[in-house]
Amino acid sequence: MPPHEFEVLKSEPVYEGRVISLRRDTVAMPGGGDSVREVVHHPGAVAVVALDDDDRVVLLRQYRHPVGRRLWELPAGLRDEDGEPPLETGKRELAEEVQLAAARWSLLLSVNNSPGFSDELVHVFLAEELSPVDRPDGFVVEHEEADMTIDRVPLADAVQRVFDGDIRNSSAVAGILAAAALRAGAPRLRPVDAV
Repeated sequence: MPPHEFEVLKSEPVYEGRVISLRRDTVAMPGGGDSVREVVHHPGAVAVVALDDDDRVVLLRQYRHPVGRRLWELPAGLRDEDGEPPLETGKRELAEEVQLAAARWSLLLSVNNSPGFSDELVHVFLAEELSPVDRPDGFVVEHEEADMTIDRVPLADAVQRVFDGDIRNSSAVAGILAAAALRAGAPRLRPVDAV
């Protein structure tokens, strides 16, 4: 017997915001009947595990209003530039947020952060062979970014901070643990354009 097709029977827009939108879908369920699912649409994002020559990861601490606290995170940002490939978004965010460029890029992993209610997909890149750069022309540091703290932490210490609960941003957790697994020689990475 083939797997059930979860056909959308009806879709209603509920809210359109600056970054996200919300819709209400009525979906056909296995065995007959239907159920309503609220879906947060998100444009997607990228995050960057920037590792320097001493195997230190670049972290930034930024206030996140929904959780009411500052979180340690990777350089990251929305895929909100029309048509911009994810790798280019990663390069732009690395320059904007921590004034770095990288000579070598790899795709570490892709993460659906909250698939129970959101379609957000985050591509996490590994950036190596770092060098300082100026922020891109026209970029202005404002809002929460004006209050960010930037630090370089040995990768092993960052892994421990994940397990201590000090680093809890999902993209940072996934990226740090993936980078540590890569350094241990475990995984084979996909091509950088396999997003």
